[in-house]
Amino acid sequence: MTRSESTDRTRTTTERRGLGGQRPSRRTVTGHTEPCEECAAVDWNQDDDRGEVTCNQCGLVVEETMIDPGAEWTNHDNVTDKSRVGAPSTYTLADKGLNTSIAASDLWSNGAARHGISARSRRDWRRRRVIDERSKTRQSRARNLVKANQHIRDRSGLPKPLQEEAARLYRKLSEEGFVTGRSIAGVTAACTYLIARQENLPRQIPEVCEAFEVAEKELSRLIRHISRRFNMHTITSPEEYFDRFISDLELPPNTRLRVDHLWKVIEPHTDVWQGKKPMGVAAALIYQAAKEGGTNRTQSEICAVANVSEVTLRGLLRLMTGLLKRIGEASDN
Repeated sequence: MTRSESTDRTRTTTERRGLGGQRPSRRTVTGHTEPCEECAAVDWNQDDDRGEVTCNQCGLVVEETMIDPGAEWTNHDNVTDKSRVGAPSTYTLADKGLNTSIAASDLWSNGAARHGISARSRRDWRRRRVIDERSKTRQSRARNLVKANQHIRDRSGLPKPLQEEAARLYRKLSEEGFVTGRSIAGVTAACTYLIARQENLPRQIPEVCEAFEVAEKELSRLIRHISRRFNMHTITSPEEYFDRFISDLELPPNTRLRVDHLWKVIEPHTDVWQGKKPMGVAAALIYQAAKEGGTNRTQSEICAVANVSEVTLRGLLRLMTGLLKRIGEASDN
C-alpha cells in the first residue's frame, strides 16, 4: 500500500467518524435507527418543542412537524390547571364515562350567574338536562347497568380497582343474558363476593347479603351458577381471615405471630381442618392464640366476628387441642 492510499483511507475513516475524529455515539430515537445520510453518525436528537429530529453531528433535520402523542397542556382560560383531558373509561358507569353530560352545578344560581345564564335560560337548560339524561337510558339494558353499577359503588365496600372488576363481570353476564329474570341486587352481590374471593379479600355471605339486602339462599345459588359459568371455583383458606378478625377483635399485633405459628403446625394435617368452615378454623386459631398471649376474648365475641356458632367453635377447639397434644407427645418421644 502506497503512502497516498494510506492517507486517503485515514481521511475517509475520520470523516465517517464525525467531527474531531471521534467515533459517533449510538443514540437513536423512535423511528430513526439508521446512520445519518450526511455524516454516517447515529446520534439523533428529538426536539419535542419544535417537533424536529436532527443529527447532533452535522445538524441535518430529517423530520419536522412531528405529532406529539402526549397530553394537550394548552391553557386557554385564566386557571392554573392546564389539563384538558378527561378521566379514563370505567366499567363502573353504564356509558364507561365516555358520554358528555350537563352538570347540575352549572345550572344553580351561582354557577348560572358565572356563565351569564338568565333565569329563563336556566329553566330551559334544566329541562334539556332532564331530556339528555333520559335519552341515555332509553334501552332497558342501559337502565339495568346504571342501577347495577350504583349498587356496586355504594354497597360493595370494595376498593375502586375491585369495583371495576365486579362491574366488568356484571356487564359480561348482562351481555350473555344471565341477568334476565334475576334480581339486580342478587347478581351484583354475587359478583362482589366472587371478585373479593378471587383477589384474596374474602367477604362472608351473610355480610354481603346484609349490604345488598338479598337472601342467603338466593346469593348462594347465584354464586354457584356464576362460578360454574366462568370457572371461578376457589378454596378459601383460613389464613385469609386472620388479619380481618384480629383487627375487628382489637387484639395486639403480636397475636398474628402466634396465630401464624399455630397455623403452620396445623396446616399439614388436612384431615383435621379441611372440609370445615374456614371462618370457624380462623376463629379457633385466634381464640387459642389470644388465650396463650394473655389477651383473652370470649367465645361469643369471636363467634360474633367470625359469624359462626359457639358449638362450631368449641368442636374445632377440641379437634385442634387434641392434634396439638398428639404432636407434642410425638416430639417428646
